[in-house]
Amino acid sequence: MLFAAQLAFVAAILWYATRSIASQWVSVRATVSGMDIGWGYLLVSSLLVLLAYAILIGTWRLMLRAWQEHLNPMDAAHIWFVSNLGKYVPGKVWQIAAMAAMAQQRGVSPIAATGSSVVVNLTNIVSGFILVLVTGASVLSLSTRSGPWLAVAITLILLAALLALPILLPYLASLIRRVSGRELSIPDIPARAVWLSALGTALAWILYGIAFQLLAASLGLSDASATRGYIAVYTSSYLVGYLTLIAPGGIGVRETMLVAGLSTLGLASEPNAWVLAVVSRLWLTVLEIVPGLLFLSRKTIRGRPDNTSHNASF
Repeated sequence: MLFAAQLAFVAAILWYATRSIASQWVSVRATVSGMDIGWGYLLVSSLLVLLAYAILIGTWRLMLRAWQEHLNPMDAAHIWFVSNLGKYVPGKVWQIAAMAAMAQQRGVSPIAATGSSVVVNLTNIVSGFILVLVTGASVLSLSTRSGPWLAVAITLILLAALLALPILLPYLASLIRRVSGRELSIPDIPARAVWLSALGTALAWILYGIAFQLLAASLGLSDASATRGYIAVYTSSYLVGYLTLIAPGGIGVRETMLVAGLSTLGLASEPNAWVLAVVSRLWLTVLEIVPGLLFLSRKTIRGRPDNTSHNASF
């Protein structure tokens, strides 16, 4: 039943997107036919995305240390990229489950792998929304009369939640234990680790946004003076797609939000925005799937000789 609902939802989103593109087809076709790809921009854009991935992997490794666990960079990248393929399955639990299982092969406690991933995801979401509010609040439909004040209030609330996260985590774990009846141990995470995680994820969002602007430039659709707008549009669309649990990889939702954001901020006409949204989806899918497949072909991760004693329970 749930799977059927997910298929119906994705089909409805894709139908809407297809109808929107069809209604603009003459303009879309003119944009595509006159397109001259700037390969230099595309290369730099792709390198920035890979750099953002490296920062996120480093952020996860940093958070693992709060559980007294350690992964070398290559094994961490292997786990991160391969488990990341789970995002294309409806629901968001597969990615985290795969990460925990693969980390356990490397002698890391699955609780530590899962807990650190959850904390990084939380800081990623909070830092992303703060960045959107700072760089382009109107993309979240806050450009009303009370918009600026509302944006400031939401930013302050999210910032306070982020600063309080080290204190709140044990209470959240206790609440989850009561509701689910399952054990979830979270150690005392130093506030510095959470703030560094927020800084790392925010930097990754900024790199993603600049990479998105360069992608637009490679298609001849970029406004060089609107970097903040591209960061806001990309980040908000990705977050909305990510938080729409029923859509695998945020498909359809992210593209619709991209078009709305680009149009709201005047960064592209609707036909150009749809071209950029579709190309962005294909571009990011390649940059996510290819590294994952390459790591899948890598020799299986070997566990540490002392992994039995290292797998501590928390």
